Amino acid sequence: MNAASKSNVMGIEFRQVSKRYGEGDAPLVVKGIDFVVPKGTLTTLLGPSGCGKTTTLRMIAGLETVSSGRIFIDGQEVSNLGPAERNVSMVFQSYALFPHMSVIDNVRYGLKVSGVSIVEATERAHFALENVGLKDFDNRLPSELSGGQQQRVAVARALVLEPSVLLFDEPLSNLDARLRRSMRDEIRSLQQRLGLTVAYVTHDQSEALAVSDQIIVMDGGTIAQAGTPEDLYERPVSEFVAGFMGEAMLFDGVADAQGRVSVGPLVFQSQQSVRAGAITAAIRPEAWAFIPLEGAHLTGILRKKAYLGSILELTFETVLGSLFVVTADLLQDWDIGASVGLSLSGRGISVVARNEC
Repeated sequence: MNAASKSNVMGIEFRQVSKRYGEGDAPLVVKGIDFVVPKGTLTTLLGPSGCGKTTTLRMIAGLETVSSGRIFIDGQEVSNLGPAERNVSMVFQSYALFPHMSVIDNVRYGLKVSGVSIVEATERAHFALENVGLKDFDNRLPSELSGGQQQRVAVARALVLEPSVLLFDEPLSNLDARLRRSMRDEIRSLQQRLGLTVAYVTHDQSEALAVSDQIIVMDGGTIAQAGTPEDLYERPVSEFVAGFMGEAMLFDGVADAQGRVSVGPLVFQSQQSVRAGAITAAIRPEAWAFIPLEGAHLTGILRKKAYLGSILELTFETVLGSLFVVTADLLQDWDIGASVGLSLSGRGISVVARNEC
């Protein structure tokens, strides 16, 4: 692929980008990372607090300068361009709406200060509001809107500028659980319908799995793994990624040359290619199945239970330690102190080589 055609499919590209705050020996918060966000797709930067994901997003926006390396948007290097020169819009966690302005004035504000006529700005603002389901909300103030509606206004204000890249910084963290799910689906639907190039920051694994074409997991300023949601969940490449995705619990084990894995009294076939020797098994809460006590290789004593409506969260004491298990079996009597037989269902298990200190 030549350079011209390559730039047509790369919405965002990082080449050995680093960032440090301060001079000289100040520590790097982002450490020489490379990644590509293909044009028209949504990539989520995921990781724990302090991993560098928000700094990375702000470097795309031009709100943070690059210490070293190069950033490209639609094939053009933007490393030394200011925010206004990058054709990028950002939706902030706090929405950042002007409280004294109406919805229509908030949405067309960026166009007006750019010199677009009031007639064109209003027309484009109406179209953006219709795209986010807020037709006929023109004259309302932000204080008259719900949190979800304010978030939609913030999205419309970003969309109206017709950016090459749309950035989201923890956009759902201020919403309740039901609104979060609804807005998550709306953002994904809008991105796909309009073919937007989106970089999206969150610390919520389920949110990342639901909206992303690609997930980039960051750890300590580096990229721990990048791939599809299925790759990250089913085929993690390290203990960190395996433990971070899906509330997995980590267990030491051993693999033989045929890929059979022993974890305490349990033996199972690895679905991932793994060398013989010490391994770490990441076992998610949904991986466990209940079997009769008689003949069970692993037994557990129920110590805690939590009713969440459609599921139960159970904690068992076992020879492997404390096990966290999720089940949809609400009809069984789950008595604290009761013993059960436990086995692995074959799904929700990842095996990686063990990190040796």
